[in-house]
Amino acid sequence: MKIEVVKAAQQQKSVLCNLMELYQYDLSEIEAKDVDVYGLFGYRYLDSYWTEPERHPFLIKVDDKLAGFVLVNQHTYLHQDNHAMSIAEFFILKKYRSQGIGKQVATQIFDQFPGSWEVRQTAFNLGAQAFWGKVISQYTNGVFNEVFLNDRRWHGPIKTFNNSDNLLT
Repeated sequence: MKIEVVKAAQQQKSVLCNLMELYQYDLSEIEAKDVDVYGLFGYRYLDSYWTEPERHPFLIKVDDKLAGFVLVNQHTYLHQDNHAMSIAEFFILKKYRSQGIGKQVATQIFDQFPGSWEVRQTAFNLGAQAFWGKVISQYTNGVFNEVFLNDRRWHGPIKTFNNSDNLLT
């Protein structure tokens, strides 16, 4: 199985937008979001991934077929470091889940951006909490922190780690 994480070009924005709708549909089971009058969830920050240098959109391919996406940015809640990275959104199509693809993709993304990281999960997304807990624990050999933020900005766990010191190899 060939797994690729490729930077999404401006011309692929509509592809990412379509995948975003599937992602938000999946999340609609646990988040109280409704579709708009056009039947879409929308994502207000999507255009920013091609206009702001601290945002990075990626498509995930498995054997040359679209399998999901990752949005990475530098909008963090706990780090005061302007260069800290964050997984903003992470989506693997259901067909490709539970095969280790998400872990491989996360590892590739983390390796691409050495430094401080924050990975947030909403309080009610227990599946994401289990996934990220396992992936980050394995990636960091258990060297990470987790705090539960409960304020107007975020409600849920935030896992933090630093992969720039080559301590993770």
